[in-house]
Amino acid sequence: MLQRRLSADRGYFNYDWLETYHSFSFSNYYDPNYVQFGTLRVINEDKVSPNKGFSTHGHNDMEIVTYVLQGQLAHRDSMGNEKVIHAGEVQRMTAGTGITHSEYNASDRETVHLLQIWIKPNQLHLTPSYEQKSFAHLRQKTGQLHLIASIDKREESVLIHQDVSISLAYLKAAQKMTIPLSNDRRYYLHLITGKLAVNGSHLSTGDAFMIETETQLELTASAPCEIMLFDLA
Repeated sequence: MLQRRLSADRGYFNYDWLETYHSFSFSNYYDPNYVQFGTLRVINEDKVSPNKGFSTHGHNDMEIVTYVLQGQLAHRDSMGNEKVIHAGEVQRMTAGTGITHSEYNASDRETVHLLQIWIKPNQLHLTPSYEQKSFAHLRQKTGQLHLIASIDKREESVLIHQDVSISLAYLKAAQKMTIPLSNDRRYYLHLITGKLAVNGSHLSTGDAFMIETETQLELTASAPCEIMLFDLA
């Protein structure tokens, strides 16, 4: 079963400094039909204006993954990390017993465009931790899944304290790809950019499918695509 989630149906807010889409209920956006999908709690697509951002705020008991699509994001936290996350890089924070952090556009000229993902951990009160890796080189390797986050850090992915895998895939226009699935797991396919047919049903930039009881996905790109796939227990 594939349930389509259209980009236009996401929660949307446009402030002076922030344009944001919420795939699931978040902050001032609430939809009882889209609170979470398995342990996937948040996918926010944010565009932050130059020199603007999120002032210091706190989190606990959540796995937070930030993927920068364009630009650069400055990060500072209560663990002592002071980093800049560049396009193609993934940051993972385990909030655990509690952290505070701030996030700002590190540029005074260019908008930073990012996805921020929250996943519920498999254990509460974990020790807070931080990880950051670049996966920008994968953009040249089309037609295959590239693991970027997992419970066991396999294939040099970042760690997620949950039975979840996050992968990226890139397709050229007219390129096809088959992804085998386990019909006892859930999957969430988010089309970051492009135009894509999934088992014959079409997606455009920002659209998604919630997937259950399927054994494979047949993908055909009608424009260059970047895809994020969540494999969830």
